[in-house]
Amino acid sequence: MPGIIVSENDNFDFALRKFKKQCEKSGILSELKKRQHYEKPSIQKKKKEAAARKRLMKKFRKTRWSE
Repeated sequence: MPGIIVSENDNFDFALRKFKKQCEKSGILSELKKRQHYEKPSIQKKKKEAAARKRLMKKFRKTRWSE
């Protein structure tokens, strides 16, 4: 859980910006968006396989051009 320590002379905008950055780093917002709607396990599996295929093709393209 992200949290920040704010001293007395810190600006509110600065503290808010710092908190948002920590939330982004920890992945809270992406997790929230992912959990907003229920996905069947079969659809999750298809998405996971598609992402793996995409990563593999990207890696293949990188290695092909570097040779």
